[in-house]
Amino acid sequence: MNKTELVETIAQRTDLPKSSVQSVLDEFENIAGDVVAKGGEALTIPGFLKFEQTYRKARKARNPQTGEEIDVPASNAAKVSAGAKLKARAKSGN
Repeated sequence: MNKTELVETIAQRTDLPKSSVQSVLDEFENIAGDVVAKGGEALTIPGFLKFEQTYRKARKARNPQTGEEIDVPASNAAKVSAGAKLKARAKSGN
């Protein structure tokens, strides 16, 4: 399912106009992006998803084609974790 299909599905199930659903999803993306970019806190939807920033230390890696060792610099990354309810739904298939 892509974003357009998600907007249509939510609009059908809630009897809200697609434009309203689209606005809410766009703002959710903005807020989640702001929280991850800022770091120090997480956006949590209990039992469903958790969005947060994580720090990756600098490390050594190898180029798989040449075997050459390269330095990978430290960086921040986005981390999304599934909650218990989402995991249970995936496991049950419902």
